[in-house]
Amino acid sequence: MKTSQAVDALAALAQESRLNIFRLLVRHAPQGLPAGQIAKCLHLPGPTLSFHLNILAAADLIRPHKNGRSIRYSSALDSVNGLAQFLLENCCAATGGCEPAPASPGKKAARKS
Repeated sequence: MKTSQAVDALAALAQESRLNIFRLLVRHAPQGLPAGQIAKCLHLPGPTLSFHLNILAAADLIRPHKNGRSIRYSSALDSVNGLAQFLLENCCAATGGCEPAPASPGKKAARKS
């Protein structure tokens, strides 16, 4: 991932409604949700939701899937993984690197000594 892509993704997520949309779509990965259901879950009016969805899509954090007249949105987990790797690519470089992250979400990764 290039620095400019990371900046765009982080800027897109640096707003409460967009972060909430993204987190909702991550919870419903990989199938995603229709725009109307996103609006209902987050209590957002259609034009506001559309604005935020467009910003997230432009940053390649979500992807629209047209089905007739409706649009379903899903999180772009490959892009999110790329962003996480970009952010952590130099993690613990001064100490020789980190051990792989644990499988369970509640534990912290141990650092090599």
